[in-house]
Amino acid sequence: MGVYEARGQLAKAMKDLLMRWNECKGSWDDAQTAKFEEDHLHPLEMDLRNAVGAMEHMAAVLSQVYRDCE
Repeated sequence: MGVYEARGQLAKAMKDLLMRWNECKGSWDDAQTAKFEEDHLHPLEMDLRNAVGAMEHMAAVLSQVYRDCE
C-alpha cells in the first residue's frame, strides 16, 4: 500500500468515526458527551491532521528518491 492510499484509508476511517459519533450524539447529549469530544475526538482530529501532513511530506520525499534513482 502506498502513502496516498494509506492516507485515504485513514481519512475515511476518521470520517466514518465522526459520522457514527454524530449518530450517537442524537441520543447521548449531556456533559459527558462534551467531555468525551474534548478529551478524545478533538485530539484525535488534530493527530489526524498531523499524520496526514507527515504522510504528504513522506510521499514527496519518496517521489524525489524514486526520481533520483532513475
